[in-house]
Amino acid sequence: MTADDSFNRLDDDDYPAYTMGRAAAMLGTTQGFLRALGEARLITPLRSAGGHRRYSRYQLRIAARARELVDQGTPIEAACRIVILEDQLEEAQRINTEHRRAAESANPTTAA
Repeated sequence: MTADDSFNRLDDDDYPAYTMGRAAAMLGTTQGFLRALGEARLITPLRSAGGHRRYSRYQLRIAARARELVDQGTPIEAACRIVILEDQLEEAQRINTEHRRAAESANPTTAA
């Protein structure tokens, strides 16, 4: 991948653009917290050619939500589970909305 390719992917939520240090600074947390989220399998950062962890914007949003819960006193394992369930619920709602719209398009009703 060239530098131009990397620049063009900065709008991609899944592009691993942030180092562990930068990610921790952006979240106002420690690198150890990010490692703990990885150990809990909430987020799995990609690794650079040199083996360094790299995070995407999507992963940072997930980590930020987990941090909110931990800051409120939720144990990290429970916070990770909550975030996973919230993410699954959001995805299920998105799919349901798509199916509902597709069904309405296929069977338009006439207003009386």
